[in-house]
Amino acid sequence: MRNTFYNAWDTERRSGKSDASDYRSAFQIDRDRVLHTPTFRRLQNKTQVFWSGEYDFYRTRLTHSLEVAQIGRAICHWLLSRSEGPLAPDYFIDPDLVEAACLSHDLGHPPFGHAGERTLNHLMQDHGGFEGNAQTLRILTERIFSANRTGMDPSRAFLDSILKYKSLWTELRSSTGKNPHNHFIYDNQHSLVHWAIGENDFPLELPPGKVRDGFKSIECQIMDWADDTAYSLNDISDSVRAGFLTSDKIIQWAEKTNTPYEAGSALHGLIVAIQKRKVDPFVGKRIGHYIQSTSLCEQSNFLSHESKRYRYELLVDAEVRAESELFKKLAFEVVFLSPQLKQLEHKGNHMLRALWQLLEKRYISLGHIDGQNFQILSSETAAEIDQAPDPASKARLICDFLAGMTDGYASRMYKRLFLPDFGSINDLIG
Repeated sequence: MRNTFYNAWDTERRSGKSDASDYRSAFQIDRDRVLHTPTFRRLQNKTQVFWSGEYDFYRTRLTHSLEVAQIGRAICHWLLSRSEGPLAPDYFIDPDLVEAACLSHDLGHPPFGHAGERTLNHLMQDHGGFEGNAQTLRILTERIFSANRTGMDPSRAFLDSILKYKSLWTELRSSTGKNPHNHFIYDNQHSLVHWAIGENDFPLELPPGKVRDGFKSIECQIMDWADDTAYSLNDISDSVRAGFLTSDKIIQWAEKTNTPYEAGSALHGLIVAIQKRKVDPFVGKRIGHYIQSTSLCEQSNFLSHESKRYRYELLVDAEVRAESELFKKLAFEVVFLSPQLKQLEHKGNHMLRALWQLLEKRYISLGHIDGQNFQILSSETAAEIDQAPDPASKARLICDFLAGMTDGYASRMYKRLFLPDFGSINDLIG
């Protein structure tokens, strides 16, 4: 049975090539191309909350992405199951497309979590900045699944599904008078967004910034809520397992912030779950509740006539969204700002800065190191940087290299280059 929710405009690929000879749908192809790349596999050794590899039960970017994908698919099935519509067996949001978006949403994030993202943005402040979501867009359209660096040739609906932000770095810089901290795309990605929305211009009521960023396809909205669901609940679970979050600490935080924690409140349920050592069942039930808090509302905008993907807004129950924000605030203020995690962030920042400074000197400033002009990077990577037309392009390629590293690889490379007592032939492998 054909799914009439999508049309040829949605499934068109950037190259214009047809999928007609493939047994899979366009969105299954998109998902499979992401799933079978080294870039996706590297997420297994990138920080979610706690440094990857420190303990075997902590979530990494990979396990987080898999959980987000499951939640995203579940939301699609929930919305289709609602008797009041508007979806039907021949008119539904494609779960393969949503899964592809969820699996891809963190591809661009660098080692050492959001601290690494902030560090790279600072280091790239003279070259257009760094943003994890913009880097995901760059990876999908330029860096993976192609020896000639043309990307994986995404379909329009898939490319649009990962566009959480649609404002250019220079647009935000012009409107605020300072370099943006996050939530932007790179300036040279304007044509990608322009193609994703069918060569249309954004109307005046969608200026750069939060207003424009709120304009998302329904698949992007689902991916965004699935991501919120996963990290507002699962980060809490990891924090409890790691000993960073206890019932006493939650009560102290609640009293300090005047947050209710008596019976019937969201915090009370979490406190009881911790005390009874039933955090995982608590989290599992809340995930199910978050999924079933969603519904669709029909809307009209400048693309709703072009695609059903822009005809609907994902509504989330206000109390559930408030609870999600509460759990995120709790994790941030009690766990993420803890001295232990801040010390690890500092260490990660230090390593990235040191590696950047060395690579910048060798490949952009073209300075000799210790009187020698030796290679630090592989011959293929070095040649690509050398052939880049200008310092900004060279800096972007160095940034690609650093962002693509896993936590472990970044740490090993730092030690090989800067610690006198580290390094052997075996260490050079990986």
